[in-house]
Amino acid sequence: MSLMDRAKYAFNILRDGEPTEEILPIEYRITSIDNVAASINRLRYDTSKAVLSPIQNRIAIDASNVPIRHVLVDEYKQFLFVKESELNDRLTYMANVDQTGRSFIQDAVQSMLSEGAIALVPVEVSSNPRYGGSWDILSMRVATISEWFNYSVRVNVYNELTGEREDKILSKSFVAICYNPMYSVMNEPNSTMKRLIDALALLDVADSRFYSPGLDLIVQLPYAVKTDKREAEAARRLDALEAQLKERAYGIGYIDATERVTQLNRPATNNLLDKVRSLTEALHSQLGLTPAIFSGTATQEEMIAYNNRTLLPVLNAIIDPMIGTFFTKTAITQGNSIMAFPNLFKMAPIEVVSESADKLTRNEIMSSNEVRAAIGLPKSMDTSADELRNKNLNRADNMTPESLPPEELDGPVDEQVLEESN
Repeated sequence: MSLMDRAKYAFNILRDGEPTEEILPIEYRITSIDNVAASINRLRYDTSKAVLSPIQNRIAIDASNVPIRHVLVDEYKQFLFVKESELNDRLTYMANVDQTGRSFIQDAVQSMLSEGAIALVPVEVSSNPRYGGSWDILSMRVATISEWFNYSVRVNVYNELTGEREDKILSKSFVAICYNPMYSVMNEPNSTMKRLIDALALLDVADSRFYSPGLDLIVQLPYAVKTDKREAEAARRLDALEAQLKERAYGIGYIDATERVTQLNRPATNNLLDKVRSLTEALHSQLGLTPAIFSGTATQEEMIAYNNRTLLPVLNAIIDPMIGTFFTKTAITQGNSIMAFPNLFKMAPIEVVSESADKLTRNEIMSSNEVRAAIGLPKSMDTSADELRNKNLNRADNMTPESLPPEELDGPVDEQVLEESN
C-alpha cells in the first residue's frame, strides 16, 4: 500500500479517534516502566523463574533464529517461492514500530510458554474487517489472554497510540490463538513444572530458616524448671542473656559456671534437594532438553531430538494459527501458506556440512549458490553456480561430436574421424 492509501483505508483496532488536547504528543509520552518498554510482555515473577526462564529463553531464541516466511505452495503443499506481501514484511522486517520480525517471534514463543496460550493480534490492517473481504496486516503484536468467551477473547495488548496496555474483546476469527504444545508439562496445575516449583519453594523456606539470624541455642539452667516460679526465673535469665548479646558491640555475653549452652543450628538433612534434582531431570527429559543443549556442546543426535521434539512443535504452534486466521479459504486454495525454514547446516559439524553439500549438488537438489547461502557465504558471480546440475559431469553444450555416442548424433558418423580422435 502507498502511504496515501494506508492513511485513507487502514484500520487500527486500538484507535478510538483522533488524539485530543489531553493526550500528550508522542515525543513527550513516557512509555517505560523500570527501564523496560511497556510494549514488552512482562512475565509474572515467582519461584519458577529460576527453572522456567532458562528453558523459555533457550527455546525462544532458537525459534526466533528460524526464518518464518509467507510462501506459495503447489497442490501438494510443496514450497514454490517466498511471496512478497505485507505479512511477509511483518515476519521478516518489522512486526510493529517496536519489534522486528525476529524479536516478535521470540516474544510470542516466550509468552506462550509462560502463559500457556497467547493471541497474535493484527493491530493495524489495510481495511475494516467488519465489512468482510481480505485485508493485509500492517502491524501486529503479541497479547496475553485474560478472559475467554464462546467466540471471542479478552486480550491485553500494548497500544502504541497511548503508550499503555489495554484490554480489548476481539473475535477468535480475527486473532491467531497459539497454545503451548507442552501445556501438560509446563502449565497444568499438577504438571512436572508446578511440582518442581512447589519443591523449590519448600527448599527456599528451609534455606531461609537455616540461614536465619537466630542462634538456635538451648540454655541448660542449674535447677529444674517445673513450677511457675522457676519458669519465670528461667524467662528472666533468657531475657538477660539476649540483652547481653544484643547490646554488646560484638555480641558477647556470659553465663554461670553451672549453666550449659547447646547449639542447634546445624544442617538438617532431608530429601528436598534430591527431589528437586529428580524433578529437574524429568522436566528436561519431557521437554527434550539436555544440559549439553544449554551449554552449547550437544551432539548431533541430541540436537536432532531437540529440534524434532521441542523446536518444531513450538514453531508449528505459532504458524498453524496464523494460517487458519490470517488467510481466507480462497487464499489457502490459491496456495498461500506460512512456512519455517530451519537452517540444518548450522546444526552440523563441518565434515557433515561438506558431505551434505556434495550430495545435494551432485543429486541436483540444490545449486552451488543455494548451498553457499545456507552456510553463510556470499553469492558467487559465476553463472554456473546457479545451475541445478551435477558438477562432476561434463556439460552437454561443451561436448564435441567426437565425444558423443553415435546414436546421439544427428548425421552420419565419419568412421575415419572417430578413428583419428581415438
